[in-house]
Amino acid sequence: MAAFTVIDHEELGSATTYWEHTGIPTTYDHLLLMVSGRTDDAVTQRYATLQVGDGSIDTGTNYSGTVLLAKTATPISERDSSATFIRASYISGNTFLADTFASIKIWIPHYANTANFKQVIVQTVGPNNSVADYFWSVSVNAGLWSSTDNIERMRLSCSAGDWMQYSTFTLYGITGA
Repeated sequence: MAAFTVIDHEELGSATTYWEHTGIPTTYDHLLLMVSGRTDDAVTQRYATLQVGDGSIDTGTNYSGTVLLAKTATPISERDSSATFIRASYISGNTFLADTFASIKIWIPHYANTANFKQVIVQTVGPNNSVADYFWSVSVNAGLWSSTDNIERMRLSCSAGDWMQYSTFTLYGITGA
């Protein structure tokens, strides 16, 4: 049976540019980051960005990903290559229904493996009380960090604006799965 160990849990007391955790031990099999977040940018939606690294955050063009996204009646697929982050797709903006936060689930299997590149699977839901196009979203992303370094550090940012107060970030180390 899999064991989930909380490595970090943070609820923001004020708006902040990004959430970052350093010193992730390499003793687990996988990582899982669960986020309830909202940007303070005055738009309907922005996307979250994930960057990782060993000793420091990798800000180079070593990320890629494919996003399956629905935010209108017509779902789409988007591809990022040679990017400086993995897109965690769309999150609730400050014009969404008050106190409504997006849900983000980021799974990083075999994060400590130094023989292969790192895969990242992201699921995101941006709920709202409107069915109008671009006022809601649901997505799944497959990302890749093209490095054989292990992941000891991760950062999640908003593409514009800051994470709003009360956004929460819980990082789990998973063993036995």
